[in-house]
Amino acid sequence: MQLGSVTLFLFFIFSLLPSQYGAEVYNITPSHPLAEGQTLVSPGLIFELGFFSPNSSANKYLGLWHKSIFPLKYVWVANRDNPLADTDTMATLRIGGNGNLELVDGKQTSVWSTNISNCSSAVLLDNGNFVVKDVMGVDMWESFNNPSDSLLPSMLMGYDSATGKQNFLTSWKSENDPSPGIFMAGLSAELPSQTLIWINGSTPHWRSGPWDKSKFIGVPTMESQYLNPFTVVDNVTQGTRYFSYSYDKIPGDKLLAYMDISSEGILRFMFSESDKNWFPEWESRQNPCDNYGACGPFGVCKAFNSPICKCLKGFIPKSNEEWSKGNWTGGCVRRTDLSCETHTNESVSSKGKDGFLKVERLKVPNFHQYLTSLAQDRFEDCKIKCLSNCSCLAFAYVNNLGCLVWYKDFVDIQQFPSLGEDLYVRLADSELGEAKPIKLIASLTAIGFMIILVAIIFSLHWWCANQKRHVKLTTRHLESTSLIKIHRDDFREYIGNHDLSELKIYDFDSILIATDNFSITNKLGQGGFGPVYKGMLPEGKEIAVKRLSSTSGQGVEEFKNEMLLISNLQHKNLVRIMGCCVKENEKLLIYEFMPNKSLDTFLYDSRKRAMLDWATRFNIIQGVAKGLLYLHHDSYVKVIHRDLKVSNILLDEKMNPKISDFGLARIIEGTQDLENTQKVVGTRGYMSPEYAMGGIFSEKSDIYSFGVLVLEIISSKKNSSFYLYDQQIGFLAFARNLWNEGRALDLVDEVLGDSYSSSEVMTCVHVGLLCVQDNAADRPTMTDVTSMLSSEKDSPHPKRSVFTIQNSVYHPGPSYENTSSSKNEASITKIEGR
Repeated sequence: MQLGSVTLFLFFIFSLLPSQYGAEVYNITPSHPLAEGQTLVSPGLIFELGFFSPNSSANKYLGLWHKSIFPLKYVWVANRDNPLADTDTMATLRIGGNGNLELVDGKQTSVWSTNISNCSSAVLLDNGNFVVKDVMGVDMWESFNNPSDSLLPSMLMGYDSATGKQNFLTSWKSENDPSPGIFMAGLSAELPSQTLIWINGSTPHWRSGPWDKSKFIGVPTMESQYLNPFTVVDNVTQGTRYFSYSYDKIPGDKLLAYMDISSEGILRFMFSESDKNWFPEWESRQNPCDNYGACGPFGVCKAFNSPICKCLKGFIPKSNEEWSKGNWTGGCVRRTDLSCETHTNESVSSKGKDGFLKVERLKVPNFHQYLTSLAQDRFEDCKIKCLSNCSCLAFAYVNNLGCLVWYKDFVDIQQFPSLGEDLYVRLADSELGEAKPIKLIASLTAIGFMIILVAIIFSLHWWCANQKRHVKLTTRHLESTSLIKIHRDDFREYIGNHDLSELKIYDFDSILIATDNFSITNKLGQGGFGPVYKGMLPEGKEIAVKRLSSTSGQGVEEFKNEMLLISNLQHKNLVRIMGCCVKENEKLLIYEFMPNKSLDTFLYDSRKRAMLDWATRFNIIQGVAKGLLYLHHDSYVKVIHRDLKVSNILLDEKMNPKISDFGLARIIEGTQDLENTQKVVGTRGYMSPEYAMGGIFSEKSDIYSFGVLVLEIISSKKNSSFYLYDQQIGFLAFARNLWNEGRALDLVDEVLGDSYSSSEVMTCVHVGLLCVQDNAADRPTMTDVTSMLSSEKDSPHPKRSVFTIQNSVYHPGPSYENTSSSKNEASITKIEGR
């Protein structure tokens, strides 16, 4: 018999064997149980259910895990309280005669079951939900409603007050023992709810702070943005309250993740971006202040101070002896009684005996009460409400939420280095008295200054009226629904002789409303110019607002430059400016909103960069090239950007690139090709040698930056922070060496695997290296670049770059002045010319 015939014969014989001899099954039925040695797998081979012994323990359990990610994480366990013996090889998960799914040992004794009847099948879904169905295919039981220690995407953690059903997470007893441990994680009963970890179901161990409709306010690292995957749904009518998370709203995201409560009582969020390993995204315990009530009542915990505990102003340690020993759990007591304490619940608003001290950047205390009647009212209403009741010890007015008040001792206060909420603590008048003299002096000084200022203004007005009677001051009316009245003098220094008829002038108050008073929850990022906020105009248009910071590395000239320049540039690969606003010290630029933010938020994020497949990256490279071609050759003036970098490439909803941030851009007049500046401005790592060293810039300076950008997009490596110490070379030299050795494809980001076009990558690496050549004359023009990117024609070989190789980690000779540039590029380099 020939070898091929033998193979076919063996295949036929094995196909006749009972299904329990196969390693994987796709459903469980009354006639097909799950036996030892088999696993139930989901249709997409993402999850797997079967028998396991954790860390080679003597016990055996039925559990569920991600099929291809190691080390295995068991996200659900059936028989936590009743393990099987590891020697029991006859255990079976079956649908019994009464239609109940049950786990039986070798003696056919039930050790776990779903306690339902009339089920006909059990399947494992690709989201990790193990579902039992009846004969009609209706779900009768599911593991998502019976969690162990883990929460998968789309699972619900919370409770149903009508039925008393709780979907809480319970830790393992130890790493080797899945039986229920002492820690439990779930949602609290108060409104708004918060996530808590309890010891033995009742003693608080950690808490997140209240949910403000976008994040838990006691977790400052929890971003509140449109990509935030977390949700809390509170259905008052049905009596349900659930927390969940999902990546479904992030297009193309194929991340795998889980949240669990460890046997040490730490809530963890883990993810895997390429089905390889688990990586920690966040943990609930990051410092001693995360322990519930670390500093006791009325104590504030500051992890960045030593000692970490101190009493709130107006309070003293309850026991100086214990406090001095570092035992802070006894907390603090009020130093001076409130004037209204003997008249509890009486109105004291008219007595003026107590006041409030503002304490900033806090995880607010536990046991808040939410004044739903003031949810949409003002800060002042919240303050008056609290002041009118002597039992009210503090209040906080939280954006997107409203008024929170406290009637109990303050427990579990933590102060953060940044972010957090403001708490207004009620104190006796004498405790607030220290600030009165300062306030009085400040008030008198301000009044005196105002009187002098009014006198000066009146005098100038009188003089101008007599010298220029024929001049009539007017206010320009801008006839548009988005335009407002603005005084000509407020804008004169910016517009000069420029025609801004196409640029809308927005009212500052309307921008305040659109951005919710520049709420931190609307903050999109921080650049050299200042913070950027998301806003919503009355007509429903989303906008991005750049607010010039008083400490900005870019100043008034850059603001003016960007406002005047970009308003006259129109191209699909340039960000579109919609208008501006100037009011006293406030200077705002209003742009179209880019929902996917900037390229660096994907490229340098280990979790998100997998979303940038090769087609997306190549499209971004081509789009940026077309935008630069427009600036250099096709616009009404030749524009040199001078600060092209990853963080200045914004992405729209379809991941199309748009060049942004024209604050440093320059116009090249007529046929002029080169310009020289006495002050070099830009970002380290992206500046061409002739510009960094000699202040000479041209379109070839932008082309050098573009070359760096292309190589970064291919590799997801940051030029300014990459360095191979063993070879003493930086990023550009590393890329050039790979090219010279015929290994250019090794530059490709490993998350892409083999899913990219080799020819397109080679073309892009080639173009990138041509663009970063030392000699500006050797670099191609943007016309050449776009042509090379759209064809596979032969191009010149990149020349050896002496500057790049000898100065791999770029440290030019002249001294530097560093200022904040952006979240990802920490410095804008300025070199003063000699």
